[in-house]
Amino acid sequence: MSKLITVFGATGNQGGSVIASIQGNSKLSSEYKIRGVTRDPSKPKGQALAEKGVELVKADLSDKESVKKAIEGSYAVFAVTNYWEYMSKDIEVTQGKNIADACKANGVSLLIWSSIPHAGRMTNGKLPNLPHFDAKAEVADYIREQKIPAVFLNAGCFMTNFTGSLQKSEEGNNLTLNLHPDTKIPLFDAAGDTGKFAAGILLNTSELLNKDIYAATGWYTPTDIVNAVEKFSGKKTTFNEVPDETFRSFLSEAIGQELMETFMLVREYAYYGPGGDKILAESLKYVAEKPTTLEEFVAKSGPY
Repeated sequence: MSKLITVFGATGNQGGSVIASIQGNSKLSSEYKIRGVTRDPSKPKGQALAEKGVELVKADLSDKESVKKAIEGSYAVFAVTNYWEYMSKDIEVTQGKNIADACKANGVSLLIWSSIPHAGRMTNGKLPNLPHFDAKAEVADYIREQKIPAVFLNAGCFMTNFTGSLQKSEEGNNLTLNLHPDTKIPLFDAAGDTGKFAAGILLNTSELLNKDIYAATGWYTPTDIVNAVEKFSGKKTTFNEVPDETFRSFLSEAIGQELMETFMLVREYAYYGPGGDKILAESLKYVAEKPTTLEEFVAKSGPY
């Protein structure tokens, strides 16, 4: 009899990737039925999933009862929250705890929680304005406190954030950030590869239970990024390092401080913190398929 996995954010980048990887894996597709959770199953993305055999249910992450009902009968759950929808740490923590409580109430055997490290703790309070990191990490703390069987999938830096930040012109492209040209960044194709890591967790649950998995293809620098874009665009592409405050001045007041500190975290703490390179190397042993390289991502993401 097939087990049920419930995937939150089914029509989004991470949830959609998880569904695609399960359906594309012969072992997992025969082992699991998929339930996709979305706020509006009637939208085209939802209907496309339904046509592929995904059971769609509607739920609001801020509504405990609807979350509990969405998870009912599940053996496994993949859960992701979106800080940027409300830009509220409190809302994101509440939503994450709602999912955790529902998993506990329903006796879920595995929760795959899409997380990232706690920036405040990692930096001893030196970078206090990173709620989109700290909220997910505090939900991970709660999951552990509640002794919910889980694996914590810590996403790296999204490749889209860098290609999307390019300043483009007919003459060429420029990437301007408060990073050094040789700063090492753990890059991740969220839409392409979240499912590859989640599938690896599903295939190796007994080894990985209650552990952290770091999800990234590898370590790349801003120089690597602009070189890849130049290669596939045929246009001169340059990197420009600027001071922190200068970078912040380019952005809106709502997000300037947070994005400035995000890149400071990458530059000064290697994003994952001490030992991140070793944990990532270990995590890559469990990925179900080869993750997308920077060059592969750039090649499919143009034009530039």
